[in-house]
Order: sequence, then C-alpha cells, then structure tokens
Amino acid sequence: PQVLELLEEKGIHAIKEIPEKGSGTILIRAHGVPPQIKKKLIAAGYTVKDATCPRVIKVQTIIRKHAAKGYSVIIVGDNDHPEVIGLLGYAGEKGYVVNSLAELNSLPKFDHAIIVAQTTQNTNFFEEVSGWAEKNHPHYEIYNTICDSTEKRQAEVKKLAEKVDTLIVVGGRSSGNTQRLVEVAREAGKPAIHIEDASELDAQDFQGVHTFGITAGASTPNWIINRVLKKIESFQHRDGKRWKKMIEPVQQVLFHTNLYVAFGAACLTYASTALQGIEENFSYIFISFLYVLSMHTFNNLIGRRSDQFNDPARAGFYEKFKYHLAFLAFISGGTGLITACAMGMMPFLLLTAMSIMGLLYNMRLLPDRFRLFPYHRINEIPGSKTILIVLAWGIVTSIFPALAENGTISFLSILVFFWTIGIVFVRTAFFDILAMQGDRIVGTKTIPIIMGERKTRILLKQTLIGSFIFLFLAGLWGSVFSLAIVLCPILFLMAFLVYSNKDLELFVRIWSVFWMEANFVLAGLITYIWRL
Repeated sequence: PQVLELLEEKGIHAIKEIPEKGSGTILIRAHGVPPQIKKKLIAAGYTVKDATCPRVIKVQTIIRKHAAKGYSVIIVGDNDHPEVIGLLGYAGEKGYVVNSLAELNSLPKFDHAIIVAQTTQNTNFFEEVSGWAEKNHPHYEIYNTICDSTEKRQAEVKKLAEKVDTLIVVGGRSSGNTQRLVEVAREAGKPAIHIEDASELDAQDFQGVHTFGITAGASTPNWIINRVLKKIESFQHRDGKRWKKMIEPVQQVLFHTNLYVAFGAACLTYASTALQGIEENFSYIFISFLYVLSMHTFNNLIGRRSDQFNDPARAGFYEKFKYHLAFLAFISGGTGLITACAMGMMPFLLLTAMSIMGLLYNMRLLPDRFRLFPYHRINEIPGSKTILIVLAWGIVTSIFPALAENGTISFLSILVFFWTIGIVFVRTAFFDILAMQGDRIVGTKTIPIIMGERKTRILLKQTLIGSFIFLFLAGLWGSVFSLAIVLCPILFLMAFLVYSNKDLELFVRIWSVFWMEANFVLAGLITYIWRL
C-alpha cells in the first residue's frame, strides 16, 4: 500500500476499470493480467508496457499450451489473488483454483489435467497436493511453478523460526508470498506478527521476548523494513541497560549532525599531509573538518527526501532540528572561510570556490523552459553525487594543504590525491549501494544505479587496488615508505566491509556507516602514532 501511495504522489495511478478510450502508458505489474485485459488496453489506445514477472510468464505459457490441447488446469493458489486471476485468463473455461485438499477432492475427475502453483504458494502445501495427485490421479501432469526465491525465503523463515521467540513478517495483507511466510512461521510453532508498516508495532508485543526475527514479503521495500527495525530498536533502548540509553543519543547525534564524518575527513587530512612531508598544521585539519561538516549538513538539509526511505531516523532528526542544523552548517562554513582567509588569498579563493560548488549542487540553475540542456540541477547529472563528493574530499584533504603550504602542487601531492580520492570513492559508492532504493525513488542516478550493484562492487575492488598502488608510490617518492606500509591495512578493512555482507543495508546499516568512516579515523590514529 505504501508503494502505491508513493506512486500516486508521483502522478502514477492504478486503474481498476478500462475506459473505452484512453491515452498514455499503462504498466502491467509483476502479477500479470488475463490476456483479454491486455487486448482491451491496447484497443482503448494505451501504450502497454508488460512488467509481468518472467516466472509468472512461464506459468502462463504452460497453462496456455495445455489449455489449447484440451487439458483442464488446476491452479493451487488464492482465488482472489491478482496472479491467479491472470492465470485463469489463460486457462479459459478449463481453469480451477484450489486452496485446500478438501477443494481438491471436490473437483471432478479429469481425463487430462495439469497442476500448477501460484508462484508464491506454500511449498509444504504444494507437496501435499503433489502427493494427493500421485496417489489418486497419477495421470495428472504436475508442474512445480513455485518461484525459487519463494522456496528459499520460506526455507529461511523455517530456519529463522527455530532460533527466535517471535517472528515479525512485514508486507501487504493482500500479498500472497507474505501470507505464506506468516503460515510457515506459525507452522513452525512460533508466534508471527504480520504488519504492513512500523506504525502497527507496539512495545507490548515484545514483552518477555528475548530474540525476534524480521522477514518480509518479496515486494516489501527496504525502507519499510528499515523503519520497522528502527521502531524495534527504540523499544529495546527504552527498556535496555542504562549505559546503552546513554550511548544511543550520543551515537545518533555524531552520525546525524555529520560530526563523525567530518572528524574522519580531518583524520584523513592529517594522514595525507604526513605522506606529503608537510609539517603538522592544525589549520589544515580544522578547515577540512569545517568544510565537510558544512557541505554535508547543507546538502542533507536541502536534499533529504531520499533519507525518508534510506534512513528514516536521520530524516526525522533533520526535520526536528533543521534550523539548528542550518545554523551549524552556516557557522562551520563561515569559520572555515575565515580560517582560510587568514592563511592567504589562494587558500581562501579555493575554499570559496569549493563551497559555492557544494551549495549549488542541489539548487536549480536553469529554468524548466530551458530545454537545450537536459539537466537543470547539478544533482540531476548521472553519477554527479559520487564524483563531486569524491573530488571535494580529495581537494580539501590533500590538494588544499599542498597549495597553502607550498603554493604549488607537486608530483607527490598528485599521488596522495589519487590515494585519497580512491578510498573516498569506495566509501561514497558503498553508501550509495546502501541507499539505492531510496535514490531510485527520488530519481537520483548514482553510480550503483547506473552500473548495477554487482559491477559497482567490482569497481570498488579495482579502485582499492589502484589506491594501494598510489599509496605505495607516494611512500617511495616521499621517503615515508614506513607510513605507507602501516596505512595499507585500511584498504584491506575497506575491502572486507564491501564484500563481507551483501545484505548489510537491512540489518546493521548504522554500524556499516560507523566502520566505513572509522577507516579514516584509523588513518589519522596510525599517522599520529607513526609521528611520535
């Protein structure tokens, strides 16, 4: 239901009746429709885009083929489910829907018949149906058309139910596969709470519950699951130990105000200046801290719509404290510019140019009527989010200190610059992977959305290899080889995080943020120890 509401907001409406005349594009959803419906839509004048799931199309093809030969078609599924309604359209008058053994026994005996399943059917029940057919009607042809993903998910729920006291199933009440997951959990003898969104949860549901599991229907968006997880975490912290109650608010403030990410940038600056042989100068570290804090906070305030889906807690935090955060961003940005001005005209102009570019990122630069260029905002350019963040970090952490210190950029500075943008690219693209669903909804075309998750992870691996090479060369060129060597483990830690858990965004997102940012803090700590 939430997804349909979201589509409504974007001007995409669901139709229940087909008018005689129409225009525009109609998208057939994954469940499919009867063939007659598709013909009526085309006849009415619509452009039809068929997004029926390939596995559903396979079932439709089996039914159409056998119905044409005179076979009766027994569909194991829910009579009122959209997928089943669509399948019946291919069976014609020879289609029968059953949802219990009693309904099976009430059917007449057919000379020729096939048995297929709704793709989200309960695997245990379909096995019972198969056994019934082999015993009573061995001439019936049986096609197990349950989706592989459905089978795996149900098997996972069975295993999960053995380990927990209560299972929470998130998904629409009209969703067939979600209903099956609830059935599987209850068949395992465990309480199952079926909810559509986090608002239905109550702290009373978790009294006396030591362990709980969360699963969701195949079509449930990650952002809904994230909200459920956050709601449950709030129950736990309310009833948790005192030290946890104290740490949680501090942790949230550090993350949501960008103080933690800014501290990571400061630590990276400390490491990059050491690699370049630049003497310790607190001003460079301070400026990178202030710049990153200001720019990240400003852009999160302006373009925070995707956070409603990727990180609901941060979205709520920004909504509640938007004026305080705007003040923080303004003060930190202004202080950074004043500090840069005290260092000279070149540092001031460079930081000013970077700040202007950062502020313009989410702002409309061209009016809608200007059609010569397809992008009216910088953030509309595909991949711009990742690339601009990486360049800004690379400049403020490595190029800015070199220019302020020497007035020029040396070959060593270039090597260090490529090392910094390499690891910052891995950090940024990794977070973009976690935010893919929300970015898709709001239309932000990040690199993972353009390339796909698998190819992006491969690119991150290649980038880390490149970063290792640049770090090695910088160590040799700058006569700080020992520092380069002790900084190498950071690259391995980042690689481990990128590949350790493909489902990280659902369960430990806040810790993935912590550990990825911690790599930059670790770089600063290692450099500090090396300099002692």
